[in-house]
Amino acid sequence: MARVAIIGGGVAGVSSALILSQLDIDIKLFEAKDSLVGGPPFCHLHAGGNLYPDITDKERVQLLKESVEFARYYPFCVDKRPTIIAYPKRFKKDVQDFLPTLKMLQLEYKKLIEADSTNTILGDWKDYYKLYSKAKLEELAKKEPKDKPQNVDEWLIPFAKYTNLDTLQFPVIVVQEYGLNMFKLSAGAELSLNSIDNIDLNLNTEVTDIKKEGSKYTVSYFKDNKIESQEFDFLINAAGFKSGYIDDMLGLHKDRMVEFKAAYITNWECNIKFPEIIFHGERGSSEGMAQFTPYPSNYFQLHGMSKDITLYKNGLAKATPNSAQPKLEDSFIDKIEYGWSQSELELRTKQAVAHMGFFIPKFAQEAKKAFKPLYGAQQIPGCNISLRGAEVEFVKNYARCEIVKVSSATTMAKEIAKELKKLKLTNKDFTQNLKHLKNLKESELKSLSEAIAKARGYPKELADVVNPMKL
Repeated sequence: MARVAIIGGGVAGVSSALILSQLDIDIKLFEAKDSLVGGPPFCHLHAGGNLYPDITDKERVQLLKESVEFARYYPFCVDKRPTIIAYPKRFKKDVQDFLPTLKMLQLEYKKLIEADSTNTILGDWKDYYKLYSKAKLEELAKKEPKDKPQNVDEWLIPFAKYTNLDTLQFPVIVVQEYGLNMFKLSAGAELSLNSIDNIDLNLNTEVTDIKKEGSKYTVSYFKDNKIESQEFDFLINAAGFKSGYIDDMLGLHKDRMVEFKAAYITNWECNIKFPEIIFHGERGSSEGMAQFTPYPSNYFQLHGMSKDITLYKNGLAKATPNSAQPKLEDSFIDKIEYGWSQSELELRTKQAVAHMGFFIPKFAQEAKKAFKPLYGAQQIPGCNISLRGAEVEFVKNYARCEIVKVSSATTMAKEIAKELKKLKLTNKDFTQNLKHLKNLKESELKSLSEAIAKARGYPKELADVVNPMKL
């Protein structure tokens, strides 16, 4: 039986392990931290890439397909609520120019459903998006927000009531791009991996060296205060922003970038269920995109794509001819490994609130810093900072995971399964149906996800979703 090593327990690593566990192979997963899926923050199912004005239509279609598949595998971490896409007047792009793209994505979603009815994850294809005029939003603003919104109009009431509509172009777009909860995904992955006989999950385990001899890999790792080694037939590099270190161990070079990002957790005692809201803007400028992500119990996560908020001056690093691992400045590594200074946390959260307050004035008046940010470093394969659709690259018996968005993870893992079959390391095929994920008990999932959130220094409410998906 072939032995497969997976280095990294982020979404790429756990998806690889879960999907490959259907094959007749032995899997050993190495994760340096004490829980899974702890990388850069994610909160969104990018079903069409509508948050990114500059990506290609090909990438949009890829993200749509991958998001539908991801939600089918991991419904327990999906927050089923729409996303508002608003083009501000100050934004250089015209919302009217984007409308044909929405129509194209709607028809692509229709094709997915026609090919397989179980792909009806985002609702009816006719409802993939909806357009709202200023007059319609002003009408909705007169209504009271609903405790349990039942349709798109009801989800739009809080937006219409609290947003300064005079700052926006029209129409405003609503798309069925749902939320994702990283704490629930972490918990569900851990529970599932520990239940599967041919997976050996190793938390608190650091890979220290890798040697390649012929088609075999000898992985040395530090666990329980000692160094151990083991031989494998296939190696999967799922180390995220540290993937370059694994390439360096193997003497392989790969152009890649790493970018440090942060999202800020605030509290606004409004007692209202909001949808996700995106106010577009020029990336890196003082008017960069503003993203408003709701959690239960009046918590809101903020992204502001300026260098005073989510992005950082010198926060992007590139691989060099001497190393495949981009070197971030020590200040960013210190944040990732040890945490934030209180003064910087206060300042950047304040700036994030003010950035959002341009569109939602009452939020700026009443929101307060709640907890430390969600943060981390994101890998970007190649040299294109706008790249969002990427999956996996193979070098003989080595797979280099290259996902930028979490929704690409399951598609990537299936490609690795095909490669193992091609190399004759397995005789079996994967299936779409992962029964160990469907057998998760909600009580155990809730308990563990809340414990993971608390262990990482966040409130347990961040481990829940506003509107759980039921499949």
